[in-house]
Amino acid sequence: MQFKTAVLASAVTISMLSSCLEPILAQNTHRAKVVSSQDEAARFVEHLFARMTLQEKLGQMSQLAMNDYEAPVAEERIRNGQVGSLLFVTDPEKINHLQRIAVEQSRLHIPLIIGFDVVHGFRTIYPIPLAIASSWDPQLAEHVQSMAAREARSVGVHWAFAPMVDIARDARWGRIMEGAGEDPYLGSRMAEAQVRGFQGEDLSSPDHIMACVKHFAGYGAAVGGRDYDSADISDEQLYNVYLPPYHAAINAGAGSVMSAYMDLNGVPATGNKFLLTDVLRKQWHFNGFVVSDWGSIRSLTTHGFATDDQDAAVRAVNAGVDMEMTSHVYRDHLAEAVKEGKVQQSTIDQAVRLILQAKYKLGLFKHPYVDVARSRREIGSVEQHKAARAAATQTAVLLRNEGNLLPLKNDLGSIALIGPLIDSKPDTLGSWSLAGDVGATVTILDGLRNRLPSSTKILSTKGVEIDRVQPSIFDAQFPSPKPQMKTAEERKAEFEHAIDLVKQADVAVLVLGEAQNMNGERASRSSLALPGEQRQLLEAAVATGKPVVLLLMTGRPLDITWASQHVPAILNLWYPGTEGGNAAADLLFGDANPGGKLPVTWPRNVGQLPIFYARNLTQIPEHPETRYWDGSSAPLYPFGYGLSYASFRFGKLALSKDVVRAGASLTAAVEVENVSDRDGDEVMQLYTHQRAGSASRPVRELKAFQRIHLKVHEKQTVKLTLDTNELRFWSTQTHAEAIEPGTFDLWIGNSSEATDHASFRVEP
Repeated sequence: MQFKTAVLASAVTISMLSSCLEPILAQNTHRAKVVSSQDEAARFVEHLFARMTLQEKLGQMSQLAMNDYEAPVAEERIRNGQVGSLLFVTDPEKINHLQRIAVEQSRLHIPLIIGFDVVHGFRTIYPIPLAIASSWDPQLAEHVQSMAAREARSVGVHWAFAPMVDIARDARWGRIMEGAGEDPYLGSRMAEAQVRGFQGEDLSSPDHIMACVKHFAGYGAAVGGRDYDSADISDEQLYNVYLPPYHAAINAGAGSVMSAYMDLNGVPATGNKFLLTDVLRKQWHFNGFVVSDWGSIRSLTTHGFATDDQDAAVRAVNAGVDMEMTSHVYRDHLAEAVKEGKVQQSTIDQAVRLILQAKYKLGLFKHPYVDVARSRREIGSVEQHKAARAAATQTAVLLRNEGNLLPLKNDLGSIALIGPLIDSKPDTLGSWSLAGDVGATVTILDGLRNRLPSSTKILSTKGVEIDRVQPSIFDAQFPSPKPQMKTAEERKAEFEHAIDLVKQADVAVLVLGEAQNMNGERASRSSLALPGEQRQLLEAAVATGKPVVLLLMTGRPLDITWASQHVPAILNLWYPGTEGGNAAADLLFGDANPGGKLPVTWPRNVGQLPIFYARNLTQIPEHPETRYWDGSSAPLYPFGYGLSYASFRFGKLALSKDVVRAGASLTAAVEVENVSDRDGDEVMQLYTHQRAGSASRPVRELKAFQRIHLKVHEKQTVKLTLDTNELRFWSTQTHAEAIEPGTFDLWIGNSSEATDHASFRVEP
C-alpha cells in the first residue's frame, strides 16, 4: 500500500512533494517506528540526495543562529536551501513558520532540524547535571532527560546539545556543573542514561529528541581550569579516563556528537582527525553526525592552526566535522575547496547523508510541524513540576549533620532565612537554563512559606549581596536583574539586620553559594571561596550561638572548610531547579531524606586542585600529611560521600568466587541494615585495584554501584555484579586495551573510602 506523508499542512499539496518523496515512501507498507532502521533511512536519503546541488548540500551542513545578527536573513537563506538547522528559536508558532518556508518554499522541501541547549530541562528546569550525577541513579537521569525531551519536542525543538560528558577534576572550571564529575565509570552510566532519556526507543516520537554528546574530547581537562584553555592529556589518561563516557554514549545510540573548542595535545579538537575519524568513526563505528561547537571552525585560525577561513573549513570537514554551528565558513568556502581538490566530493556527500538520515529518523519528513495546542498542555505541566521536585530531593547531598540538627522540628516558633540566594529565581534554576520559566520558579523562601504553618515566623533578609563583576557570556542575551548598588553604610546595616534576625529566631538557615552566572561557559574561577562577604555573614551567624543550617547553592565544590568545622548542618542543593524551594523545604523538615553522594572529590581549598580519588600509588606510602608541608592533602569530603537522616550498618563482604576468568563476572554481596527510625536511601559502591600489571593502576576505581531504599530496621542483601570487562584498560606499554590476569583488591561501602575488603584473581 502506498504510504502518503501525513504531516504537511493543508497549504502543502502532496503533488508538491511527490517528485522527491513519493517514490521512496511508496516502498513503506506501514508507518515507520520511532527509530527507523539505518537501511531504511539510507534508501530514503539516497533518492533525495541524487537531486541535490553542491550548494544545497552545503546548506544542510550549515546551522544558523536566530540571534539579532542572523535572524533578519534567516527566511531568505532557508528559502534558498542554505540552512539545514536553526539554533535559539523556541516559539512553536515561529518554528512552524520557518519550517513551512523550508518544506513548502525551498526547492527540495527538506525540513529544518531545530537545536537548543536542553541541558537540564527546557521550560521546567531540573537540577543541574552535576546534581543529577549526585543521585547515583541512572534511572533518575534517564527520567529527567525524558521529561526535558517531552517539553522541548512539544515546541518543535528536535535536538538537544546535551549530554555533556566531559570528565572534570578541577572545580575552578565553570562547566564542571554540566557534567557528571570526575569518574569515568559513573560518568559512563550517566551518559548512556541521558542518551536513552532524550532519544527513547523511537526518535520520531513526539516525546523524544536527538542527543548531542559534547564536547569531544577532553574539554574538562583545560589547563588551570581555565575555560577554552588547552588540554594536555596522555594517551593513558585519554583512553582510560576521558573517552569512556563518550564511548558509552555512542554505544547507547547517540545521534550526534559536538566537537570541542580547545587544543587537545596541540591539535584543536574541531580539526582533530585522530579524534573525529580515527577514534569516533573507525574505532567506535559511530554512524551519526558531528557538529562543531559555536564558531569553533572559524576559530581554527585563532588557534594558529589554519591560515584563513577556507583553510579552517577544509581542515574541519576533512577531520570529520559534518555540520558547522554559526560561523558559516563551510557555506562560504567549501564549494571552492571542492573545485580546487582540497576536499573530496565524497567527504561532502557523506556528511550530508548523515544529516539527512538524522532528519529522517526524527520523522521530520513526515511530521515537520508543531502541534501548538499540545505544547501549551505540556509546558510547565503538573507532571513536569512533580518530577522536578522529586529530582531535587534525590540529588541533594547532606555533608554534615552534627547532633542531628536536621531535619528541623515542625513546631518551630521562628526561623531566620538569610542569604543572597534565598529568593533569587534565576539562581535557583542555575546556569544553562536558557528557556526556563523564571516566573514559575519556587525559591527557598517560597518553599518555606509553602511548607510552614502561619504560626511559624519566617524572618528573612539577604544580609549580603553577591554579583559577578565581569559579565557572563549569556548576560546580554538572557539578562537577569542586577543587585542595586548600596553604600557601605547600607551594606553594614543590612548585614547587622540579618544577624539581629538570627538572634531572634529559634534556628537560622543560611542560603549561600554562587550566583548562577558564576558557573557555566566562560565562568571559571581562580578561587573557591564563598563570593563576597558570605563567609563573614556565616561566621557572625554562628557566633550568635543559635543553631545554624547552611544550604549551599552552587555548581561546583566551594571552600567550606571553616563551615565544616563550625556549622552543625550543611546540605548541598547544587542548583535545584524550578521546584528547588519546595524540595529544600521537604529536605529541611524531613518530608524527604537526602541520599545523594558526591560525584566529585570535595577539596579543602583551591590549592589542592586538581583533586580526584583515583590517583596512582607513589614511592612514598600514602599519608595525607606527606604531600604538602603546610597542610593536609586529604579532601574535605571524599568522592562518593554523603550522609542521610537514617543510619545504616553493613555486614561482612562475600564474593561469589575468588578466581574468575577474563570476560566473566563475579558477585560481591553485603547485608545492609537500616538501624534508624527513618526510611532512607544508601548507595553501595564497589571499587577495585589491580595490584600489578603492565602499568600502574589507580589506588581505587569505581566499578559498580546501586542506590537502595530501606525502610525502618529493614535488612537487605545487596549484590553488586563485577563484570571483568570493566577491568579492561589501555596500557602505555602495550598500546592496547586488555583485561590483564592477576590479583585484584575489592572494596564495598558507601564512599571511595570504603573499608570492607576482599581480593580475587583474574585468570586468562
